[in-house]
Amino acid sequence: MWLQRDIALPPLSRGVHLVTGAVISAIPELREVRVGVLHVFIRHTSASLTINENASPEVRGDLERWMDDAVPEDASYWRHTLEGPDDMPAHVKTSLMGPSLTVPVTDGRLALGTWQGICLCEHRDRAGSRNLTLTAWGEAS
Repeated sequence: MWLQRDIALPPLSRGVHLVTGAVISAIPELREVRVGVLHVFIRHTSASLTINENASPEVRGDLERWMDDAVPEDASYWRHTLEGPDDMPAHVKTSLMGPSLTVPVTDGRLALGTWQGICLCEHRDRAGSRNLTLTAWGEAS
């Protein structure tokens, strides 16, 4: 079984946002997969994906603060500045965090750990809608 679907997420504020529910809702056919994988790819260069804490919002806030300290907006070495002070740092953060995830699917469910969730990291102050391509493949039950 192979399935691919594109979804658009509404604009999100800068930060780390849980999107597991939106991903699962967009691809209900996963319930039919006995064993397989789901690949999630974000089609942008200023937002990224990661798997992390799904319970405590403090963890997501701390991740955002760490990224801001690690990749500062006011660095004197940035040359790509036409789109605003948050643009080049957003590109660097995306390269560090990554544009995609692959999650195992077991018995119709994402095989995430108890406290794991799929997070979209929005690195821009005023971003628009974000597009994800979801590709699932595996053996149907």
